[in-house]
Amino acid sequence: MEFKNLYIFLKVVEQGNISKAAKELNYVQSNVTARIKKLEEELHTPLFHRHNRGIVLTPEGKKLLVYAEKIVSMVTDMKRAFRSPDIPVGKLDIGSVETVIKLPLILSKYNKKYGHIDLSLTTGVTEQLIDDVLNYRLDGAFVTAGSLSNHPDLVQYDVFEEELVLVSDADAGTIDELKMKPFLVFHSGCGYRAKLMEWLRDEQVASSKLMELGTLETILGSVYSGLGVTFVPRSTVEHHESRGLIQCHKVPEQYSRIKTVFIRKKDAFLTTSLEKFIDTINEIRQKEDYAFPLF
Repeated sequence: MEFKNLYIFLKVVEQGNISKAAKELNYVQSNVTARIKKLEEELHTPLFHRHNRGIVLTPEGKKLLVYAEKIVSMVTDMKRAFRSPDIPVGKLDIGSVETVIKLPLILSKYNKKYGHIDLSLTTGVTEQLIDDVLNYRLDGAFVTAGSLSNHPDLVQYDVFEEELVLVSDADAGTIDELKMKPFLVFHSGCGYRAKLMEWLRDEQVASSKLMELGTLETILGSVYSGLGVTFVPRSTVEHHESRGLIQCHKVPEQYSRIKTVFIRKKDAFLTTSLEKFIDTINEIRQKEDYAFPLF
């Protein structure tokens, strides 16, 4: 089985269309089609369902996708390993939950020192980011700590721990009244949402409505307007609170403490670029001027 065929297979999956994949790869379409057919012959199974709008993976295609991602990632790591061991080169794909308040500082320091690295950032909820790291789609990610981040196939590094607060508009009522308002949350898989649900369950609050919104900016804008309340780290809303736009309300400590960690895949080659990124996190965390509080 040719490695190039697996790479082409991944491009077709990514584009959802053979002609688009061919254009991305600068190949003629017939070449891509032939490569996919060769894979299907070698594996004795169809890998895609064809339809008018494109293609979708068959169950066997989904199975191959897991192996192909691992193989392509390992070959990429192998190539990186034989480059200069001291100078980070290549591409670094990092993921993060939206509310890592020190992330701009980390990225800025790293980029200034290693500006030739092709650094990309993907945002998402914790569960999705963990899945992306486990399946080699990301080199590492900032996520909220929990049972998933302690996965045996992951290495994690403490970044900081902070306080989650209930956030309402400036004219809010009591905590009991706020519990009855709609809760504006990130999508399922968010660590903050999980903590919120734990608190509401233990408080036996069953009637609160959840409204999923995609970004922190949208959530806070909706809180300002009185649409509902949210549950996010205090560090992300302190400047809004100081301007009198919102109110922050404490909740019991067992629900309000949450840790952010940086994770990477344990069996993936630790590239120089990723190693230097982790060093940058530690340098910033340890500096007195920018110390991240660890409780």
